[in-house]
Amino acid sequence: MGTRIVALFNLKPGVSEADYEAWARRVDLPTVNGLKSIEKFEVFKSSGLLGAEGKPPYAYIEIIDVKDMGAFGVDVGTETMQRVAGEFQAMAADLVFILTDKLG
Repeated sequence: MGTRIVALFNLKPGVSEADYEAWARRVDLPTVNGLKSIEKFEVFKSSGLLGAEGKPPYAYIEIIDVKDMGAFGVDVGTETMQRVAGEFQAMAADLVFILTDKLG
């Protein structure tokens, strides 16, 4: 595996969970998983905090396993990915992308 990107986000006011999740299943997951630079792309919905009460600070988490960051840069620059990214950004708030490297 190359680089893992972790994206944390909430939904913007007025965006329903049902609408976002339907879009993620119909558009985001198949499109990103179809990129040659991607090993695997998954979306998760937060369900709680381990050992604590309260609401998680982020409603959704994306895990993007990238095989080749150079190729990923080319892939995200395509017209299709620019459209998908625009649709995503219209729904996502408090968005944070974290680049990770595996230890060991």
